[in-house]
Amino acid sequence: FARRLASHSAALNREIAVYVSRTGEVLSVTVGYLDNVPLEQWSLRRSSDRLSMVRCIHTHPGGSAALSDVDLTALKNLRLDAMCAIGVSEDGRVTGVTAAFLGEGLATRLTPVYSLDELPQQEWFEEIEQSDRALFTLGDMSSAQGPERALLVSVDSEKSLDELAALCDSAGAVVVGRVLQQKNRPDSATYVGSGKAGELSLEAQALDADILVTDDELTSSQTSNLEELVGIRVVDRTSLILDIFAQNAITSEGKLQVELAQLSYRASHLKGQGQGMSRLLGGIGVRGPGESKLEMDRRNIRERIGQLKEELNKMERQRGIRRKGRARAGTPVVALVGYTNVGKSTLLNRLTGADVLVKNQLFATLDAVNRKLEFPDGDGFILVDTVGFINKLPTELIEAFRSTLEEAALADILLIVSDASSPELAAQRAVVEEVLDTLGANHQPRVEVLNKFDLALPGMKEKMPEAFPVSAVNGQGLDELITHIAGLLRERERLYYYFVPFSEYTLLSDLRRQGRLVSEDHREEGTLVSVMLDHAALGRLQAKYGGRLDMMARVSPEEE
Repeated sequence: FARRLASHSAALNREIAVYVSRTGEVLSVTVGYLDNVPLEQWSLRRSSDRLSMVRCIHTHPGGSAALSDVDLTALKNLRLDAMCAIGVSEDGRVTGVTAAFLGEGLATRLTPVYSLDELPQQEWFEEIEQSDRALFTLGDMSSAQGPERALLVSVDSEKSLDELAALCDSAGAVVVGRVLQQKNRPDSATYVGSGKAGELSLEAQALDADILVTDDELTSSQTSNLEELVGIRVVDRTSLILDIFAQNAITSEGKLQVELAQLSYRASHLKGQGQGMSRLLGGIGVRGPGESKLEMDRRNIRERIGQLKEELNKMERQRGIRRKGRARAGTPVVALVGYTNVGKSTLLNRLTGADVLVKNQLFATLDAVNRKLEFPDGDGFILVDTVGFINKLPTELIEAFRSTLEEAALADILLIVSDASSPELAAQRAVVEEVLDTLGANHQPRVEVLNKFDLALPGMKEKMPEAFPVSAVNGQGLDELITHIAGLLRERERLYYYFVPFSEYTLLSDLRRQGRLVSEDHREEGTLVSVMLDHAALGRLQAKYGGRLDMMARVSPEEE
């Protein structure tokens, strides 16, 4: 049998792999490339605590019988009884035979190179029995806890791959390899093309990868086709980001928003879920709503989406009430916006004394956090921390988190925070601008902030001369920043003088609510007040009091 395989392999100049059962039945024959062959998933085992009961015997054209890393990884992943390689010379002769078996802890035991006439047949059968006992004692390693091993692929750039690696780190995966294939546009069928997908399959086997993570969102057919060719579960960038959100959502509103985003995404990806739908072990891309919800049909998903939207609408109405309360109290709102992981939460904590969770991970903060910051004169503003932005931010997330992100759109001032230590500052700033335009947050005064300036790259201040260089860690530049914000808030207001007679004393209460009283001078016939009012507050007072307000207005405290 080995001689016949060697003869055909030399004639084709291709590897040939044969799967053989313990009873000697040939289950499959596969012809590959010159230096590799696709290895399929074959198993006749009764349980996951056993070997697959299948041996893989394959040829190596070129003469070497040595087993490759890909061969040994396939032995582990497929739980094969044995992996055997037959060296083949150019004229079709068998140059030698080697085999590998699984040992304790899934360690591999390799044999020396044997000539075809010296094969220790009985000893190799005993090796298989020993491997089966070791695997049964070990138990099913596929259920062991541990980070998933991710192989990354992009058709964009190395910089985009760097960000994808950071996302995987935030999701709890270990990046074991990365592949860049620069293309004008992704392949419509497999994202990278069928040839590259074959290379990825071998790379995944050699690296013992659990998942393939793509740098772009895939269609359901692309996911299904790529999984079939590569042989492991495929997770696209959108699923990865949604998974991070599912892990980091803390409040009930945040969890509802994440579930809405996930279901909206998966409603359009129900077909071709492949290995992602069949797995029951969880992992990246299948957290959040849970496996049962992933298998709901479109009608049930639509019903659940409707319920989520209604619950979120109730929360948005409550937020609107709180927002109106702040407006009536005349408390301005300043929103922290920026790329993810630029230090917005650290800045909020430093300025307000809050204790918002801070992690050196992407999307550590999802929920809008409000804290009051007071000036020495007793006045102040509400500082709002918002979810960070990122390149290729999924549309589903923008829609699901729109009510939260509107805190930025409705703020009186935007504090746009950038990372002075990042070489991608310009690109990240462009992404922030794009998302703000999408939200309609382009009418407020803006304050550019260069955070992490203690770690700044050379020339960063010259690139953004209008920005305030600060460090949320050591407090550098924060006093100047607060003074500037206070000045902007003061510019929104003007000083007005009114003499309020006792008959109009309700005006005094309204002035306290709508504006900021600077002084009160009580006289026999009423009170002379000076008050800071913005344009909106003045308009509300004029609408309520009409000409009576003008009659009470004064030019200066001396005019009664």
